[in-house]
Amino acid sequence: MSSSLKPWPYPRWVAHRGAGKLAPENTLAAFRLGAQHGYRMFECDAKLSSDGVVFLMHDATLNRTTSGHGVGGDQSWHDLAQLDAGSWHSRAYAGEPLLTLANLARFCRHNRYLLNIEIKPTPGTERHTGEVVGREAAALWAGAKADTEAGTEIAPLLTSFQPEALAGAKATAPNVPRGLLLDSWRDGWLAQAQELGCQAVVCNYALWDATTVRQVHAAGMRCLSYTVNDEWAAAHLLALGTDGIITDRVDLFSPA
Repeated sequence: MSSSLKPWPYPRWVAHRGAGKLAPENTLAAFRLGAQHGYRMFECDAKLSSDGVVFLMHDATLNRTTSGHGVGGDQSWHDLAQLDAGSWHSRAYAGEPLLTLANLARFCRHNRYLLNIEIKPTPGTERHTGEVVGREAAALWAGAKADTEAGTEIAPLLTSFQPEALAGAKATAPNVPRGLLLDSWRDGWLAQAQELGCQAVVCNYALWDATTVRQVHAAGMRCLSYTVNDEWAAAHLLALGTDGIITDRVDLFSPA
């Protein structure tokens, strides 16, 4: 491993959207369940309501994971807060509300959990969403750092598939760590991650091989993978020396 690598403060295992598929994704119920399985770090998706509230939802539209319809970012937080974000998953979670980043931050900070916030802009709002999420993350985790000093609270890791969103986050929250998300290798990906001041490259687990891991480490960044749900894939990534594994299978992989 390259000597240019700085200490990495985040755990290797990250629970996808709170608890994978065991609870309604991106809800407080999911993060509580992931924690019950021993996970200390969670991944979530953040976007903006029409009135600028940062809330958690993966899709651009409300249809799949809530009782609402249409584009989530087109609606006010007052309207979004009335929706049922749990019944789609199972009756046990009926009535579970959508979650704001502010409320999730409170839960994580009180319990000293760590967070990977994927900036998931409504199409057409990439730069603005990155700016707002970055600014809010910096404020919500004020005093937290991206290092491993004893007793130091760790700032969240901001990631996105959208370079414009990461550029926005860099502008408003330069000290909050960033990671570039990739679903395929493209020309200039490493240079782009460096230009955005990223501390990590986060990609589809099938993309990693010894060469790409070595390239990223040599550039002083860490290698993270999504979404790893099979033991053979996890074993392969560990053998390659990657640094983080995002999984739905909080019931299969022990994060200890």
